[in-house]
Amino acid sequence: MSDPRTKLVGAGYDAMIDTWESWAAQITDDPRHDFAADFTSHLTPGARVLELGCGGGTRETRELAKRFQLTGVDLSTKQLERARERVPGATFVHGDLTSIDFDAGSFDAIVSFYVFNHVPRELLPDVLARCHAWLSPDGWLLSAFGVGDTEAWTGEWLGAPTFFSSFPPEVNSRLVAAAGFGIERDEVVEIAEPEGVARFQWILAQR
Repeated sequence: MSDPRTKLVGAGYDAMIDTWESWAAQITDDPRHDFAADFTSHLTPGARVLELGCGGGTRETRELAKRFQLTGVDLSTKQLERARERVPGATFVHGDLTSIDFDAGSFDAIVSFYVFNHVPRELLPDVLARCHAWLSPDGWLLSAFGVGDTEAWTGEWLGAPTFFSSFPPEVNSRLVAAAGFGIERDEVVEIAEPEGVARFQWILAQR
C-alpha cells in the first residue's frame, strides 16, 4: 500500500506531466548522463536493470532500454503511459518504491534519478535495504539524493501538490553503507534549475 505522502507525489506527476518536461528541458548542466555512463560502464550487455521512478521515458531510460533488460517503476500512471509509448522494449510497473517488492537477486543494477528526495526520509533505510536484497552479488546502485535537512515538505511545485524529504549528505552516505553497499563514488553537485541553484548528492555503490 502506498504511503499517503508518496501517493501525493504520484498524483502530482500525473497533473504536471507536460509542465515537468518543459521545466526539465531548461536544465542544461544536469550531470545525470555522465553518472549514468559511469554506472553502465560496470554492466554487461543485457544486464537486468531496475529504474525506480522512471517517469515518462527520459533520455536515460531510452538509452538503458537499448542495452539492457530494463524494468521501470513509477507511481504516476500518466508518466507510465508515456514511457510505454516511448520505450516499448522495456517493462514498466505501476508501483510505489517504498512498498513494492521483488525477489532477491532479481536485478544486476538499480538506478534512480532524483527520486529519493520524494521518499519520506524515515523510510529510506528500508528502501535501501530492499534494493540491496534485489541485487545480484556484486550488483550496482546509482542514485541522486536530496541534501537538505528536510524532515517533510508538502506544497505546490510546478502547479501541483507534492512532497519532499531529505537528509544531509553525511547521513545519506551512512545509510547507503549501512544497507550493505560499498560506496565507489560520492559527490555533491550543483545544477542550475529554472528557480535557481540546487544541490544533489550522487552515490554510485556496489553490493
